[in-house]
Amino acid sequence: MSGLRIAADRDRCIAAGMCALLAGAVFDQDDTDGRVLLLDPTPGTNHTAVREAVETCPSGALTVDES
Repeated sequence: MSGLRIAADRDRCIAAGMCALLAGAVFDQDDTDGRVLLLDPTPGTNHTAVREAVETCPSGALTVDES
């Protein structure tokens, strides 16, 4: 699957950490405030985990574009 692009809204993030737990190669948490850090906005693999992280985000801070 190609064309997967991820976006993270740090202002909306509540630092729950589900994204980093589910897809640690794509997401991390800031050491200062715990909010999301997007490590790879165009992941080439592990799309299932990335989609699950986006769907599980309690604040809706993550979005995925598959165009």
